[in-house]
Amino acid sequence: MFSLAVILVLGSGCLHSIWNLYTKRSINKNVFLWFCQLVAIIVFLPWAIVEWDSSITITGCWALLASMFLHGLYIKLLAATYSVGDLSQVYPIMRGTSPLLVPLLGVTLLNEKLTTFGWIGVTCIVIGIVLLSNIKFKSNESSSSSLKAPLLALAVGICIASYIVIDKVALNYVSPVVLNEAINIGNLLALSWATFKSKGIRKELNVNWKIMLLGGIIAPAGYLLFLFALSLAPVAQLAPMREIGTVFGTVMGIIILQEKQGTRRLLTSILVTLGVIIVGVWG
Repeated sequence: MFSLAVILVLGSGCLHSIWNLYTKRSINKNVFLWFCQLVAIIVFLPWAIVEWDSSITITGCWALLASMFLHGLYIKLLAATYSVGDLSQVYPIMRGTSPLLVPLLGVTLLNEKLTTFGWIGVTCIVIGIVLLSNIKFKSNESSSSSLKAPLLALAVGICIASYIVIDKVALNYVSPVVLNEAINIGNLLALSWATFKSKGIRKELNVNWKIMLLGGIIAPAGYLLFLFALSLAPVAQLAPMREIGTVFGTVMGIIILQEKQGTRRLLTSILVTLGVIIVGVWG
């Protein structure tokens, strides 16, 4: 079962990096992500209705609401991050932060274990993130501006770590499909105010309606694969393995979006991936 979980996680990481590329290339991030959530809700609603269990407990309902809140905060921060940062810089920071936090939370809150090699892998991930952020500690306006993107990406990573742990708990009460649909609804609600206030709906639809249809399927499908994997194996091992997508995202940012510092970012993302592999195989 663990082998199946690994395959699901790797597929999830690949799909995640693809729809993040689409998000970065969009005009208005809030509008783009809002329509992706709308498409996802419509597509997966019939399946969610079939899977829904009306006997869910109060605790299960609270877990669902907590998951919706954290994912909603994540999607808002994601839109803000891609508005100011390069994909090849912020994506590995966002995806690499959770492998540090999730094992720690999994060990302390869920009574899971991580080996010495696992912590070595986590250390590689952290070093890669620090190098990738390229933060300069100088008190000037340029330095403050350069801090904005990595700090937003770090906040996104904290949200990812938090919602993964909550989602692991929620899976004790609902199926992955139901949880994923609840997440889509929470994301839609979180993005609604900024979307309708933006006046950019018509333009985004004209330019990216096909991509939004595709993103509305890819994004939830990718996370759904991860939720199925979570129901098969410990979160402390699976969450870091999903971050293999950091290399996918970095390569796409460098090649497709022509972003700068390609060699540096590629090498640091490989270091992050090395840490991910160590955690996944020997953690």
